[in-house]
Amino acid sequence: MTQYSDQTVQDQQPGLESRMDKKPDYAPRYPGSGRLSGKIALITGGDSGIGRATAVLYAREGAKVAFVYKTEDDDAEETVAAIQAEGGDGVAIRGDVADRDFCFDAVAQTVERFGRIDILVNNAAEQHSQDRIEDVTEQQIEDTFRTNIFGQMFMVQAALPHLREGSTVIGVTSVTAYRGQDLLIDYSSTKGAILSFIRALANNLADRGIRVNGVAPGPIWTPLIPASFPPEKVETFGQNSTLGRPGQPNEVAPSLLFLACDDSSYMTGHVLHPDGGEAVAD
Repeated sequence: MTQYSDQTVQDQQPGLESRMDKKPDYAPRYPGSGRLSGKIALITGGDSGIGRATAVLYAREGAKVAFVYKTEDDDAEETVAAIQAEGGDGVAIRGDVADRDFCFDAVAQTVERFGRIDILVNNAAEQHSQDRIEDVTEQQIEDTFRTNIFGQMFMVQAALPHLREGSTVIGVTSVTAYRGQDLLIDYSSTKGAILSFIRALANNLADRGIRVNGVAPGPIWTPLIPASFPPEKVETFGQNSTLGRPGQPNEVAPSLLFLACDDSSYMTGHVLHPDGGEAVAD
């Protein structure tokens, strides 16, 4: 059984992919078929993990991609290079989605560069492991909620004037929204809020012809893991899943492609579950 570890303890969120000793697999696994040809996508948290895998897959399928990242300059540069290697056009926008003004600026930069937005992917997140609820500080709660759910709402508010009939919004929630996670109480709570946000927003935007769906990954090997857990937890991460291993970002990105393209044209308010076999209800 493959062991996953990180030789360097990471002390920042959402973590650096460049510092991981076992690199996540983000490369698309199949040839493109033009399913996003001519589309413009804006992805938050696109520098690494699921966000990077999605950005590169979207580029392979013909989209131009803008992505937001917080401070991980080296990771962002690698994502841009990977987009360009697919023959795509990509731009990295540095800033914090917890800041509402930045979200509006990121959208403005995307529209200035590409002219519009067709696909908004709300993926950016942070998490902080605590054994006891008593140790979850007020500041941690505020930080986690501002990044994970406030940021999604801010991005939708900013992007909405530029979306049109046929546009899509995709929110990344988590298996923890369905079953909880005792070490990630505040994070699990934000992911539950995102699930409800997806369902409510889908109803709210249906008459505008804008579809809203989500993805709820299970244990996926991303920089968030070594940035959140002690080495002994990192080493065995994902081994208690039904498939006995953590998933890779490129095993999640196809779900985000499906929800972004016309293959899912009769779906809104739904969530896909690339989670390694968790028994959860939609």
